Formats: sequence, C-alpha cells, structure tokens
Amino acid sequence: MSSKDYRVLLYYKYADLPEYEEYCQNHLKFCKDLGLKGRIIVSPEGINGTVSGTVEQVEEYMDYVRSDERFADIHFKIDEHEGHAFKKMHCRVKPELVNWSIENDDIDPKTFGGKHLKPKEFNEMLKSDDTIVIDGRNEYEYRIGHFRNAIRPEVNHSREFPEWIAENADQWKDKKVLTYCTGGIRCEKLTGILKKNGVDDVYQLEGGITTYGKDPEVKGELFDGKMYVFDERISVPVNQVEEKVIAECEHCGKPEDRMINCSNPVCNRQYVCCKECEEKQHAACTTECKEHPENRWDVERKKQIDKYDRIFG
Repeated sequence: MSSKDYRVLLYYKYADLPEYEEYCQNHLKFCKDLGLKGRIIVSPEGINGTVSGTVEQVEEYMDYVRSDERFADIHFKIDEHEGHAFKKMHCRVKPELVNWSIENDDIDPKTFGGKHLKPKEFNEMLKSDDTIVIDGRNEYEYRIGHFRNAIRPEVNHSREFPEWIAENADQWKDKKVLTYCTGGIRCEKLTGILKKNGVDDVYQLEGGITTYGKDPEVKGELFDGKMYVFDERISVPVNQVEEKVIAECEHCGKPEDRMINCSNPVCNRQYVCCKECEEKQHAACTTECKEHPENRWDVERKKQIDKYDRIFG
C-alpha cells in the first residue's frame, strides 16, 4: 500500500451517554472486527478518540459513529499516514473524557465555555496586542511546539490545570484570552474553568492545532515547532509558511524536535533527543537512567538487530 492508503482520525463529542459501558463494549468489538487500531475513551460525557486504518476502514467507521443520532454531527480530523499509527486497539470506560479531577464538577461544555474561533479569526486575534494566549496542553507538548508568545502551562497533567488557573487567573481578568490544544477537546472545559475563575472574555481555537495547520488561509502561521501527537508519529509539522525547530536535545543542546522515551522503564520519561545522543546515551535521559539495572537499551537494540536480520539477513 502507498502512503495515501491509511488515515489517522482524531475526534470527540460531548453528548449524554448514560449507557456508556455497554456502548464502549460494542464500540470496541466493531473496531476490532473492522481492523482499526487506536485509543478511544467513552464516558457519561460522550466519546474522545484517535484511530488509524485504511481509507475504506475509516470511512466505514465514521459512518458507524454518525449512525447514532447523538454523534451525527461529530467532526473527524483526518491525517494521511503510511500505515497504522497505533499498535493495538483500546476502548476504555472513564468517568471523564479528559481527566480534570474537578471536585463537584458542574462545567458542561455543551452550554458553558469560551467562544469558538475559526483558524482565520484565531490568527487575527493572535496578532492583537491586548490578547493573552494560553496553551491548554501539558508542558512536554509545549516544549516541541506552540503558538508564538503563548503562555507555557506549569503542568504535566490536565488535572493540574484547575489549580494553576486559580493561582493565575487574577492577572488575566481584564484581558482577551485565547486558548488552544491539539484537537479542541481540552479547551471545551478549560475555557469553562477560566470563566469560573472570573476570566470572562475567553475564546478557543475550534478544531485545535490540527485544524489550524491544515487551514488553506492561515497555513499554520505563527505556530513554531511541531505539534505533539499521542501516537507512534510523536510529532507532526504545522506551519506551512515558516518551519522552525524550537526545542533542543537535552544532552547536547542541538536544535531538535524528535522525542523518545527514556530506556529506563522505571523512568520512561519522554524527552527531546537527537539520533546521535540516543545512540551515545543509550536512549537514557540521565546517567542514572543509563546505568539503571533495568535499562532496556540492549534488549531493544537486540530486537531491532534480529528484526533486521530476519528481513535482510
């Protein structure tokens, strides 16, 4: 198959789903029978997922999802890829589509949140001097790519956002605040959290960075670096006008935007590392991890060599 024959879907929809456990079970069976791979979360709030498959498979899947009237208008963001972007197929039940861990959560994205902006509108507001831009993702996602002058969140997990916003909201109350994330789902409640903390003039990028990068008018303008994605691609380009590398290899400081997992399974931290340092440091983020007795570098290298020998030996 050519690189045009596979697609990666990213999507979500907030909708009342009282039978979410049964829905998840049936959904997983359909996906496996169809041959899709990916990760899907189903909760009483709705569905949030990303899957990969052939053009025919994803077309059938989109028809299946939309056949439920609650998801009839769901928007699928579609990327081309050379093959599957995931190793397995998972569909899991969760209490929330995004783990905010808000006590007494009464934020309903269907009725309460920021105003949605199309890419061109967002781009125009980005250029305004009285605008504050907040990245709605985690710190490591921001590290390899973000909108120019966006505020870097001091969080490693979405559940840390409510406290971070509560501590900083006062300085944004008289500002026009823009928010963005990968595909839009995190901003649905993030803007509500901001409004709950007294920040009233709040907006969100509709469709997230994924949609912004494909828009024929803005072409990803003002996004520096690459967009982090939660699949085997790790990162994808966004800016079609001016490509920049803004991250640095943690070992040598060379400009780099590739991320790897630390070879110490106890750590497993994802960090920026160039190919040369990956080899030299055995894919470990620190000396301690490199020397850790459970470091899996030699095991993984042997797997790669064996695979090479099977194919070309």
